[in-house]
Amino acid sequence: MPVKKDAAGNRSVEAQVDVPGTPEDVWNAIATGPGISQWFVPSELEGRIGGTAVSHFAADGSMDSVAIITAWEPPKRFVAEAPGEPGTVATEWTVEAKSGGLCTVRVVHRWFATSDDWDDQFEGHSYGWISFFRLLRLYLTHFSGQHGSAFQLLVPSSEPLADAWRKLVVPLGLANATEQRRVVSDAQAFEGVVERTGPQDHPEVVVRLDQPALGYAHLFALPMGGMTYLSVRFFLFGDDAASIAKREEPKWRTWLEKHFPTPGE
Repeated sequence: MPVKKDAAGNRSVEAQVDVPGTPEDVWNAIATGPGISQWFVPSELEGRIGGTAVSHFAADGSMDSVAIITAWEPPKRFVAEAPGEPGTVATEWTVEAKSGGLCTVRVVHRWFATSDDWDDQFEGHSYGWISFFRLLRLYLTHFSGQHGSAFQLLVPSSEPLADAWRKLVVPLGLANATEQRRVVSDAQAFEGVVERTGPQDHPEVVVRLDQPALGYAHLFALPMGGMTYLSVRFFLFGDDAASIAKREEPKWRTWLEKHFPTPGE
């Protein structure tokens, strides 16, 4: 979404989504560590003013995002502030009840800047939230209140975005994935219905899974720092979710290392 700015240099971007559930259901999904971890990235959140919110974008902790909660009004609103190169960025989350058993979730990033240097990056953030919000809606539609098991893997590629994406999805049988059509991937033994395919400049595939367990898979690619980063994320639910995730994660790690070896190795 475009960056809004005023004459004083204050800037903001936002994204929103309508999801099923009561405000309390939605709050538990966006404002608790276990809830956030079911659709976003592994997270911890201390629900109080002065509490810490941590999002783990990489398993080794190298890409942790840490923020301090400056407003806490359950089940309607909270604000978390984090330092960064553009200065302090305040992220506001709100939940608004609607008719028909729905709620609107809105996230707004606000920061101060004297130049446009960070505008493109924050516009990318808003598109990223729109993508993650599709998973939030899937979670609240099919698995609300459940705490499953998830794993996420991130690999870099020196190839351009389009080439790296093809290298990921072609062997998985996802190159021609069509929304609401069933896919069966023999390469990595997963099956389900395609919920989302992204455009060329924001490539992604979301599959609502029935194998290897009920849940959803999210694959996407993004350019960053002259590289293309490919992300594979699985969110699994059910009694056997933990054991299945423990079995599947090393299989995916090996597969990705084979297709995207570390440069120089």
